[in-house]
Amino acid sequence: MKKNLLVIASPSGGGKSTIAKHVLNKYPNVKFSISATTRQMRPGETQGKEYYFLTKDEFNQKIQNDELLEYEEIFGNIYGTLKSEVIRLTSQNLVPLFDVDVKGAMNIKNIYPENTLLLFIEPPSQKVAEERLRNRKSETEEQIQTRIKRYQLEISMKDEFDFCVINDDLQRAISEVEIIIEREIAL
Repeated sequence: MKKNLLVIASPSGGGKSTIAKHVLNKYPNVKFSISATTRQMRPGETQGKEYYFLTKDEFNQKIQNDELLEYEEIFGNIYGTLKSEVIRLTSQNLVPLFDVDVKGAMNIKNIYPENTLLLFIEPPSQKVAEERLRNRKSETEEQIQTRIKRYQLEISMKDEFDFCVINDDLQRAISEVEIIIEREIAL
């Protein structure tokens, strides 16, 4: 049975957002599931496009109202998947693409075990992931160190995913992801 929920996860610096953007451009029926977060907006981001940027009070209200499929505090900020996003997309026969952390991926799979395809994007090494983080110049040194510390936890969970693609060459990784999506997702 083909799946209708696509989850992409990776350690920071793995390239998941780059690959997710390619998937969204290539497959018109795949749409980004916009997560909520309490983190600050980065340059170039737009409210309601990359994330729903919320205050901690607003986020906690959504938790209390049971409006989230999953949520987790990561790097001092809370991230979560809104139930309304999944309903909005699937009711239009679209495939939600979730760009989440590894624990969020597991939570979505636990709620929708038959419908969810988990795809792990693995950087070729921790050193390469760290270089990619530094090159994007969007985090402080402290934030980079926090993300590096989480790397081992995230890599240790890759075997829980349906597929793992090593992103040592972006074009090859994208081709592998396309093959998996075309075989496994109800486009």
